[in-house]
Amino acid sequence: MNQINFLGIGLNPITYSELFKKIDVWISDKSNRSHHIACVNAYNISLSLKNEKLRKIYNAADVVGADGMPFVRWIRSINKQSCDRIAAPDTILQLAEHAKMTNYTFYLYGGAPDVCVKMKEFLEEKFPHINIVGHYSPPFRELTEEEDQAIVDEINSLAPDIVCVGLGTPKQDYWIADHLHKIRGSVLIASGATFDFFGGRIKMAPTFIRRSGFEWLYRLLGKDFKRLWKRYTVMYFLFMYHFFLQKTGIAKYHLIDSKHNDFLLEEHVPA
Repeated sequence: MNQINFLGIGLNPITYSELFKKIDVWISDKSNRSHHIACVNAYNISLSLKNEKLRKIYNAADVVGADGMPFVRWIRSINKQSCDRIAAPDTILQLAEHAKMTNYTFYLYGGAPDVCVKMKEFLEEKFPHINIVGHYSPPFRELTEEEDQAIVDEINSLAPDIVCVGLGTPKQDYWIADHLHKIRGSVLIASGATFDFFGGRIKMAPTFIRRSGFEWLYRLLGKDFKRLWKRYTVMYFLFMYHFFLQKTGIAKYHLIDSKHNDFLLEEHVPA
């Protein structure tokens, strides 16, 4: 699949119609390994600059979607390619709507217990046809091997098509990487704040704000300011700084082979 290099992470320009076709192929074989849709934004990329494990996880994903309108606009205007915003909330809503025709089944893994239940209720109210076959809110601590295996066994027995994983970044990304070959025939999506949005803990930005590219500001000024201020100030500044270095040629972030997780940064210091 075509990739566009953003600081060593290869984003895939893709539309939802193209994504649906891929998912249909993936879930047609329930004996096969699961597949990973990574919704990557500036925060994810900033974290990956100094986190090789996370960088490998994103680059190894089956689809690395552009989660953020600035990415989408860059791909559309500069690279002249069709691209939809593959953000987890939008993607799950699109998949839930598309399930009218495909009968996709869903499993929710993550969020606080009440939030997980409320997310399930929200989706079932908005999409009466949706089939959520199971849900589980894991404890904040790390699961024992026995507890984890029990969850894997449950998910495999229910055989959901879509597994929404809401554990927060980067914990949810690590979980997906660890379970990609344990869970069979599903599509795993790191869903993070989607659980809070759909579960009613925090308010989702209106559509026009999400399309404007300023959803980050809406969230920053909301109830999670203390948790998000660093993400939307320090980490976004870090992204813009490195993106400037990449586009001016001062630093090169080579995407050697994204599916084999190779990464190389060369800095060119002016004489």
